[in-house]
Amino acid sequence: MITETLIYYLSQHPAIVTFRWSHIQSWGSTWSFVLTSIAFYLTFCALVHLFLQIFIKRGRTVPLGPIPAVYSLFMALISAVIFSGILLSTASEIQETRWFWRRSKTPFQWLLCFPLGTRPSGRVFFWSYMYYLSRYLHMFRTFFTILRFRKLVSFQLVNNSILTFMSFLWLEFSQSFQVLAILLATLVYSIVYGYRFWTAVGLPCACFPFVVNCQIVLLGCNFACHVGVLLLHFMKGGCNGIGAWWFNSVLNGAILFLFLNFHVKMYLGKRKEVISEAMVEAEMMKVK
Repeated sequence: MITETLIYYLSQHPAIVTFRWSHIQSWGSTWSFVLTSIAFYLTFCALVHLFLQIFIKRGRTVPLGPIPAVYSLFMALISAVIFSGILLSTASEIQETRWFWRRSKTPFQWLLCFPLGTRPSGRVFFWSYMYYLSRYLHMFRTFFTILRFRKLVSFQLVNNSILTFMSFLWLEFSQSFQVLAILLATLVYSIVYGYRFWTAVGLPCACFPFVVNCQIVLLGCNFACHVGVLLLHFMKGGCNGIGAWWFNSVLNGAILFLFLNFHVKMYLGKRKEVISEAMVEAEMMKVK
């Protein structure tokens, strides 16, 4: 009974089945909205950081209490719901539309490459819309970083902006590959935010960079899927939204470059700190 209820509300509810991406009916569905929102996000983050630099003494942080832990739990649950919803909706969509494309594609190929003429309507696009809206919730974590660590991390700003814009393009152009991308992303987000909640409430953390490893896995899977889309596009007669996919690939490449640049700098910075500490200890030993 509980399973049937969950399946109904996650994949069979009339609001999900009859969903249609529309600039009139769907909130946040216009180009002006997404571009203005991203510009406001970047500007507001810069202003908050500038305010802290001017009015709060260096070294002091803004106490947030349990807010980051509650936020992490909320985002983990939201990501888990979107993952479950699009997984069930994908299974239903494949079952109901397979007669249309089964001669040319397997279900996995359909996940990578939508048939030409696919419109942004139905179950999977409802959850793609939910994922797009959730991208705005991801932006709040930037403010926690600014308030707690007094840092304006450019990688975090650009990453959130690009991912929000990409999720908009998925809906606007019915882009291929988005179903697998959302499944992978929401699975990783639910794990990562669950881990952040785990550590925020004082439970032991992993003995290795857990979050970074999850991000590397996600980027690696995305790269492999992009190669699959490219091959299917030329071998199976074309994939829907391929123009947006090319732009998406460029943005993903930018994220990969920024990710590697950011973490390499962090690694080198920590290495310099270790070396400098060792040199100080050596000098102290000489003095003794």
